[in-house]
Amino acid sequence: MTTPRGFRDLNDESLFTLVGELPQLIRNLIVAELNAVKTWLGSLAKNAGFGAVWVIAALFVLFWSIPVFAAFVIAGLSSWWPVWLSALVVFGAMLVITAVLALLGFLRFRRIGKGNPVSSIAADVRAVKEAADD
Repeated sequence: MTTPRGFRDLNDESLFTLVGELPQLIRNLIVAELNAVKTWLGSLAKNAGFGAVWVIAALFVLFWSIPVFAAFVIAGLSSWWPVWLSALVVFGAMLVITAVLALLGFLRFRRIGKGNPVSSIAADVRAVKEAADD
């Protein structure tokens, strides 16, 4: 007997029939989950690609806005100082900012080696071997 939606009514089936259908049901479930993962990964890749394009576009605009801002600061400072001194001060400030940002990046890169999951896995393997030897 089928239900109005076309599904079989499993109330009348024997236990052996239901157990016999279990491998097919599990296979169908796994295939459906894999298809869902494929769909999700495709959507994720598409959104990440568009997001990366927008971030690159923003960085491109920022790249060209920094010299414009430096020219603006030089022009503003040149009302009090000579143009060459204004440009030298702006250049020095940019060098200091660059040094600070490079130091922050270097300190962040030094953290990469700490908390390495490979080293913790190796420690776990050593602990298991030591426990097996005892």
